Amino acid sequence: MLKSTGIVRKVDELGRIVIPIELRRTMDIEEKDALEIYVDEEKIVLKKYQPACILCGNAEDVVYYKGKSLCKVCLLELSKQIS
Repeated sequence: MLKSTGIVRKVDELGRIVIPIELRRTMDIEEKDALEIYVDEEKIVLKKYQPACILCGNAEDVVYYKGKSLCKVCLLELSKQIS
């Protein structure tokens, strides 16, 4: 369910909009954070990007190995198979 903030911003000539500082603080969005873009019918939804495990899709306890994201559960299962 969407909740209106009452804030309206115009798109500039380069297609950009500014996310107000109040919303960035509330949503813990820092400068240089990545946002993922979703489309739902006629809605555009921005979500703070969280890398997920390439094997199971879990976004919790993710570690990086050679540029890939793996959750600790999958990493443990892989290490058991190798042993």
